[in-house]
Amino acid sequence: SLQEEMSQNGKAMLNINHRLQQIFGEAICNAYPGLENPPLTVTPNQQAKFGDYQCNSAMAMAQMMKAKGQKVSPREIAEKIVQNIPNNELIERTEIAGPGFINIHLKRIFVSKLLSNLLVNGVQPPSLKKKKKVVVDFSSPNIAKEMHVGHLRSTIIGDSMCRLFEFLGYEVLRLNHVGDWGTQFGMLIAHLQDKFPDYLRVSPPIGDLQAFYKESKKRFDEDEEFKKRAYQCVVKLQSKEPDFIKAWNLICDVSRNEFQKVYNCLDIRIEERGESYYQDMMTAVVIEFEEKGLVQLDEGRKIVFAPGQSIPLTIVKSDGGYTYDTSDLAAIKNRLFDEKADIIIYVTDSGQAMHFQVVFAAAQLIGWYDPKVTRVEHAGFGVVLGEDKKKFKTRSGDTVRLMDLLEEGLKRSMDKLKEKGRDKVLTPEELVKAQRAVAFGCIKYADLSHNRINDYVFSFDKMLDDRGNTAAYLLYAFTRIRSIARLANIQEATLRKAAGTTEVLLDHEKEWKLGKCILRFPEILQKITDDLLLHTLCDYLYELATTFTEFYDGCYCVEKDRQTGEVVKINMWRMLLCEATAAVMAKGFDILGINPVERM
Repeated sequence: SLQEEMSQNGKAMLNINHRLQQIFGEAICNAYPGLENPPLTVTPNQQAKFGDYQCNSAMAMAQMMKAKGQKVSPREIAEKIVQNIPNNELIERTEIAGPGFINIHLKRIFVSKLLSNLLVNGVQPPSLKKKKKVVVDFSSPNIAKEMHVGHLRSTIIGDSMCRLFEFLGYEVLRLNHVGDWGTQFGMLIAHLQDKFPDYLRVSPPIGDLQAFYKESKKRFDEDEEFKKRAYQCVVKLQSKEPDFIKAWNLICDVSRNEFQKVYNCLDIRIEERGESYYQDMMTAVVIEFEEKGLVQLDEGRKIVFAPGQSIPLTIVKSDGGYTYDTSDLAAIKNRLFDEKADIIIYVTDSGQAMHFQVVFAAAQLIGWYDPKVTRVEHAGFGVVLGEDKKKFKTRSGDTVRLMDLLEEGLKRSMDKLKEKGRDKVLTPEELVKAQRAVAFGCIKYADLSHNRINDYVFSFDKMLDDRGNTAAYLLYAFTRIRSIARLANIQEATLRKAAGTTEVLLDHEKEWKLGKCILRFPEILQKITDDLLLHTLCDYLYELATTFTEFYDGCYCVEKDRQTGEVVKINMWRMLLCEATAAVMAKGFDILGINPVERM
């Protein structure tokens, strides 16, 4: 019940939709106690004249009853549901429309109280019944290779998912499953020994690891002698000979420094646990599958077929080596048993969906987890396309380096700010802050505002446009909302005091529309927690910003003398609506990893 929800965490924002579902769930059970699992759908109403929310259960219930041989009209069902609505603090009145839609009108005084609660306590998440642990595996570039736009998507989407779960109060482990092990290290170490023979004493100045990788690959492909040495190096690395571990660490460090530049720009926190971390766990995984009789031999390979999957996992190659399949099984086992994760999310491109489906099926087959208890999910995403709708490449056809892309973003955002004349009003320090906020905010938002499942077209012109659903528009809108109180000389202490003493009036239709929109935030968070589709949050923030603009155009917050420009009257309840809008927008930006600035 609501009382319980409010008393558990009196400061939390109430999920109105969830509360309405409780009320209508109870009404449906009282009206039709014999109906098993009746459908329950409550959604916000798109048109104000039909009320604030709508319950559409009656039509689906009529279909269910018809299947059981009971013929009842949806309208009759709707009437019976309405008669059984329990006493509650939320609903002003209901009306039945059309074939059986139940339109719900909320009590304004209750909505006003919820807004006051938000203003006094800030944007607080609902309380968790149990603190769960979430592991998010994202970014995951390969050592000795440049990060490219595919890694950009994984990094931005994964970081935002982590921020969401962190805000909701989960314990989050952010893991970077870098490709830091395997046969390619043999050729890299052999090349390092030739090029920098005293690498053990003097740190080798490998400036361009990409070029270094290409040189060693060329030798590996063309020189048989070098190829043999490369394989010997792999064997020595795998048996952990100190000199070879040192060479491996040197190569990894060069890459780490490059990755860190990207993470610093995008404000990413992540813990590295590459494939090497799981090396020592793989033998035990293979033995466990063998002991349970789940392994088949296939031309010298050891393979595992999981039920319902058309392709097997290869857990040991014919030469006795392990594979990606083996390390992914070791990783999932470690996350389930050692990390004791309740939720595990893998953020990689959709091309790997099949691979993870088979890995998850094998982990269930061996009894490591039950999907009804533990949520293990692959959050796939589409590819990044250029404006020509083909795979995003440089003019010469190479993969686009991530640092080049971020630097280009900085350059373009500065051009945009200067074009708007912001360099004339902002201090140099404020200008650089605004430049970074716009550049990196726009790159993140352009990615997150598209459904991650689809491919998306990368276009600086579109993302820096300050019209439409872009970060540029939202950042400007946010700065404008924040400046209203400042320009009216209202101190923060005055607003804080008013939050506890001034009733938020919602008499004007635009005030009512904005108030309800602000309070939909918990519903949006619930939805994206369930489906991990972050574009819903972007759509909501855009709707909130445009609803605010309608309110601001139609309702005076500050009234000024036309002649002198002096402030004559401050409508404090409207100033509080500005504050509540800004508070929710700021929290939304935080979940998306966007860093707004006070002045832009």
